Amino acid sequence: MIDFNSTASISGQVTALLDAAMQRARAQQSPRPYLGGSRLGASCERALQYEFALAPVDSGRETQGRLHRIFERGHVMEDCMVAWLRDAGFDLRTRKADGEQFGFSALGGRLQGHVDGVVVAGPDLGHGCGYPALWENKCLGSKSWRDLEKNRLAVAKPIYAAQVAVYQAYLELHEHPAIFTAINADTMEIYTELVPFDAALAQRMSDRAVKVISATDAGELLPRGFNDSTHFECRMCQWQDRCWRNTP
Repeated sequence: MIDFNSTASISGQVTALLDAAMQRARAQQSPRPYLGGSRLGASCERALQYEFALAPVDSGRETQGRLHRIFERGHVMEDCMVAWLRDAGFDLRTRKADGEQFGFSALGGRLQGHVDGVVVAGPDLGHGCGYPALWENKCLGSKSWRDLEKNRLAVAKPIYAAQVAVYQAYLELHEHPAIFTAINADTMEIYTELVPFDAALAQRMSDRAVKVISATDAGELLPRGFNDSTHFECRMCQWQDRCWRNTP
């Protein structure tokens, strides 16, 4: 007999099919053979090592379909923001003449970064704004967005602040503040912050890249970012089991 009361399971069935399809698509993508400039501000240098070395993630900790969809949402909302900014009079460039993203490569190609865009001209916003300026965009849930609105980028999202500083340095876009935008995924509110170049932060992150790559080449594990395996960032880490099986 057909079970006409089984509709509650349809969401789970469809989600499982979508998740499996996304996992297959991700498996076909080539791994990134470099340390990403957007990751240098991460809290744990050892996690950066594992990521750079393409260490297998712990069993059962593979990125789930829901997170893949969140990443995809970020790409979609970035495209929307590009269109909105251009309609508002900003000359925003996201690709070079050859179609490639703007970016940089350093340390023999072992450190790379790709920026969301560069605003080469636009409305006079005052507040020290000038062009050309690095543009970075994020799509955030309400909690993270409100934290950003209240505390600003350097405090609320230090990993993004580090990303901006590194990109400004390596692309020589340090003369004018970066234009950082964030979309609230729940309310569609937009947050904008002008981020002056932080040379000291950029230098620390560049030094960190050298440290992570050099230690990995030497087979040396850098210290963990936290002293307790139950710290929430450790619990979320894809290499938690691998990390805590080793000595500091």
